[in-house]
Amino acid sequence: MLPRQNIVEPFKRITVDEAKARLDRRDGCVVIDVRKPNEFQAGHLPGAKLVPVDDVVKRQQEIPRDRDVLFVCGVGQRSALACEYAAALGFTTIFNIEGGTEAWVKKGYPVEK
Repeated sequence: MLPRQNIVEPFKRITVDEAKARLDRRDGCVVIDVRKPNEFQAGHLPGAKLVPVDDVVKRQQEIPRDRDVLFVCGVGQRSALACEYAAALGFTTIFNIEGGTEAWVKKGYPVEK
């Protein structure tokens, strides 16, 4: 499957399967987890960097602009908001992982703690 884009959204949506495939290929993308620290510590996608959604704007320098950025949260709502913030900051290759960490775990994909 290819990433999908809603015409009114400045980002593309990808499934957890697509995100897993990209991470397995090690294609240089980065995963930004926008949940709260306690949620992140309970389990997150391998290699994910924690930047809570409320901190995306003030910590934008920690998000690479030269790589595809995959935003993830619990179910996909906060990460969609983070994508909107990132787009407003000029990021162009941004993706929202639909279903978030919850869908990732349901698929049985690995998590780090």
